[in-house]
Amino acid sequence: MEKEKSKFSKEHWSIIIKPQESVFNLHLKDIWQYRDLLVLFVKRDFVAQYKQTILGPLWNIIQPVLTTCMFLLLFGKIANIPTDGIQPVLFYLSGITIWNFFSTCLTNTSNTFVANASIFGKVYFPRLVMPLSVVLSNIIRFAIQFCLLLAAMIYYAFNGYPIEISILWLWIPLLILLIAGLGFGLGIIVSSLTTKYRDLTVLMTFIVQLLLYVTPIGYPVSYLSHGKYKWIIELNPLSGVIEVFRYILFHKGTLYLSGLWYDVIFMFITLFLGLIIFNRIERSFMDTV
Repeated sequence: MEKEKSKFSKEHWSIIIKPQESVFNLHLKDIWQYRDLLVLFVKRDFVAQYKQTILGPLWNIIQPVLTTCMFLLLFGKIANIPTDGIQPVLFYLSGITIWNFFSTCLTNTSNTFVANASIFGKVYFPRLVMPLSVVLSNIIRFAIQFCLLLAAMIYYAFNGYPIEISILWLWIPLLILLIAGLGFGLGIIVSSLTTKYRDLTVLMTFIVQLLLYVTPIGYPVSYLSHGKYKWIIELNPLSGVIEVFRYILFHKGTLYLSGLWYDVIFMFITLFLGLIIFNRIERSFMDTV
């Protein structure tokens, strides 16, 4: 008996699972140690979405193309809204590319706890790995749609539309990180709350649909420069990102730097609150899911 105790005391454990002492202890080091699992989840999220489908990843191209055609009809032909001198197809497609990235990050991340409760209850791993994998898999989808946007730009460049590649393009990865942070932060807040209030999932779907219309995708912010509802658009954290993204690509429109600073501050506040709430709910969510 004494030999077994001495043998047990000499064992060295790589991971010790214990209750969290503080909601500020995010265990970010554990996420790096589980980076292989993170990669596996990214592959799973991307492959599973198109499994047993006919067109597979081609839906990443078909969806923005069809949406762009609808925007051309509604905002371009029927409403006759100007596009700040940008070619209409490129104007709508650039906004849709950003919007799809944000909306999928938000909606997929907001379902983290409920959709993966069976995995969480069986094996230990840092819970933040799951929503992070959702964001990373959506970056792959964004890359596909961004290539579609580049192909459209090249096509119109050969047809006489001026396209200029400048040093401002180096800001695009930072804009992607900003959008990913917004979707991730808001998503984990909603995901934490849905463990107790399941109807928030339905509400989130409704809010995302409404948010589409107060985001400058089918119209520029300058179109509402004298409107009394402009403040609603300016409160939307996506407005500054989309306007700056278009200016970087086409050098037309408004360089909406004030809105971009607001977006950065909003993202950091959202990320901070989201990580704290997520870390707090993580300790007891299996009792409520």
